[in-house]
Formats: sequence, C-alpha cells, structure tokens
Amino acid sequence: MRREELVDLNAFMTVAEEQNFTRAAARLGTSQSALSHTIRRLEARLGVRLLTRTTRNVAPTEAGERLLATLRPALDSIGAELASLTELRDRPAGNIRITTSEHAATTVLWPALRRLLPEYPDVNVELSIDSSLADIVGDRFDAGVRLGEALAKDMVAVRIGPDLRMAVVGSPRYFEEHTVPTTPQDLSSHRCINLRMLSGGGLYAWELEKDDRELRVRVDGQLAFNNTNMIVRAAEDGFGLGFVMEDHVRDRVADGRLVRVLEDWCPPFAGYHLYYPSRRQPSAAFSVLVDALRFRG
Repeated sequence: MRREELVDLNAFMTVAEEQNFTRAAARLGTSQSALSHTIRRLEARLGVRLLTRTTRNVAPTEAGERLLATLRPALDSIGAELASLTELRDRPAGNIRITTSEHAATTVLWPALRRLLPEYPDVNVELSIDSSLADIVGDRFDAGVRLGEALAKDMVAVRIGPDLRMAVVGSPRYFEEHTVPTTPQDLSSHRCINLRMLSGGGLYAWELEKDDRELRVRVDGQLAFNNTNMIVRAAEDGFGLGFVMEDHVRDRVADGRLVRVLEDWCPPFAGYHLYYPSRRQPSAAFSVLVDALRFRG
C-alpha cells in the first residue's frame, strides 16, 4: 500500500467518527476543502461512495461501514505498536486522552497532573470535560473517569479519589421564610433547584439514604441548570435548595453563606475511578499517569 493511500484511509475514518468535516479537519490539522478532496479521491479510486452527506452531518454508507469494520482494528493495532515503541525511549512519552466531568478534572485529575507533567515533558494529556457518559472505545479515548465501580466487565477500574458526599443546602434568607426539612418527604413543600442531566436529558432525582433506606426524590422549583456552579449560586441567592457535591459548598457552609440540611440522609459513597478497556496494552506514559492518579488514602 502506498503511503498516500494510508493517509486517505485515516482521513475517511476520522470523518466517519466525527460525522462532520469541520471537526474532522480540525482533528487532522488540515482544511475542510483539502479533506473533502481527499475523500472524493478515495471514493473515486475505490469506485464506491463511502459517506452520505447531509446539511447536518455525515454518515458512512453500507460500503463505508464495511470499510470501517476493517480499518478500526487494523489502525488501532498500528497505534498500539507505535505506542509500545516509546518503551524504548529513556523517558515515557506519548499522548493520553481522557474523558471526565468538570468536578473530577478540578478535584482529582488536575492536582495529579500538576505534579506529574513537569517530571515527564514528553507526556501529553488531553482532558475532554463532558458530564455525559462517553464511549471511550468508539470516541477513541484512552480512559474515562466515573463515580463508583459500576463498569462493564471488559473494563479495568482504578480508584483515583476518596469517598464523596452530597449536600442539601439553602441560604439563611431562604430559611427565614421556610421551615427546615427534616425528612426527604418535607422537600415536597420546598422550592428546589433541579439539575438537568447531559446524558439522557432528564432531571436528576435526588438520591438520599439513611439506615439502608434508599430514596430517589423528584423535586420541583422555578430553576433547573446543567451546571453545578449555577445551582450553588442560585441557592446562595435564596432561590431554593440545592443538592450538590459536599466540597462545592464546604466553605460557604463554614462561613454561614449556606445552611446544610438533611445531612443524615447524605452518607458517603464511592468516589472517582479511572476506567479503561482490559484489552488495552498500557504504554509507559499511561502507566505513569495511572500510578500518579491511584488513590492511596
């Protein structure tokens, strides 16, 4: 196979994965027009149409799907072999892509990376911050971060953070006008601030637990956000009760800007885990990162 043919096949696979010429061109570091020309050249050489183009997205044709099924394992194998060559270097090197939530990136990943990266200048890390549950294999991530250990059986899970807790909070001004709830059932008479989930799009049901009794409470209120910082801000401004990670509001509770309630209904739960496919052959760079993230508390 000639080198330009391999380049064309990689371009096709990138467009098929991104389902968008603009994003694929940015990922490949080329122009959209040059990428379109490459795909047309490949289709002309093969004599079949590989992609269906619409005004909104791009999707593989039946022929394109067949070609993808062959290309993915072949190029993944090449990528794994190239990564393994870094083992021959004096220092670990390579690129690592991780999908994570903003909270995990801020509280766990960045503190570890801030210590690690100065020691390993040839290790490059990309964090894709997204609260939805990404397909790390399909989206070509090296690893992802999730709460707990409820992962597919073909995944390896490494604990990277301590136990976490949720907190129900409201402002002192809010409680001047509303009684303090003492049970989850009392929340029905309160204004609550909802969280819109990015994965699935539904409103998050507050998960409360006490004495092995677990409840999922649907709450009502004027406001809903898909961002925790806005929930905290609205609660602090007196617009209702928020249900957020404890560390988001610890300082505000300590200095009296927020009041915590139903604390006995918010027990600790398993914290963040790094997960990746069990069939993945870890590179030296990835192994160094996992070791730096591993929770030893």
